Amino acid sequence: MVAVELIGVATDVRVLQWIAKPLIAPVLIWCVASLRQGERRPNLMIAALAFATVGDIVLLVPGTLPFVLGMAAFLGTQVMLTIAFVGRRRPKSWTVVGYGVLWVVVNTSLWNQLGGLRVPILVYSIALTAMACAATAISARTGVGGALFLLSDLLIGVGAAGMDFPGRDLVVMSTYAAALYLIATGATATGSGATGATATGATATGSAATG
Repeated sequence: MVAVELIGVATDVRVLQWIAKPLIAPVLIWCVASLRQGERRPNLMIAALAFATVGDIVLLVPGTLPFVLGMAAFLGTQVMLTIAFVGRRRPKSWTVVGYGVLWVVVNTSLWNQLGGLRVPILVYSIALTAMACAATAISARTGVGGALFLLSDLLIGVGAAGMDFPGRDLVVMSTYAAALYLIATGATATGSGATGATATGATATGSAATG
């Protein structure tokens, strides 16, 4: 699905984008759910990917209103992911400071160019930065995924500010797809490992008690 989407973006064939882009997040939903069969479902991750699916579809439609609605859908993605990550482990203080400084610098730099999109982007960027920061506490994979998600949306913000460059859409889509994959698989792998360790510990405790 990602390959077809990137070909569609590179060649500006809208039909390919309409076919592939809405299926990227649902494929990951299926993967996340199937990898955890017999265990507690990662409901927040699935909800986050469901919001991403809505956002992907809405953002295929050009215009300011679809852009804002798509941003609102992805706000749901960031909130779900942040709750899921923070509920498991808190990020280090230096990471919070670093991402906080980055948020200030980026928003200050783009503020005068964003016009009527200033407030929506300001609100969304808070949630996005919080998610990227929280992702660093789960695993290296999710940390990289969060950073790529931030980079992808930063490039969208740069475009909204009127500062475009050749190949920007291709970089946006490739970093976004990689971000979703790394976050979904990284968080699931970490959760599965923790569950396995817990089960092993429980077995060992049971054996000791029996002995």
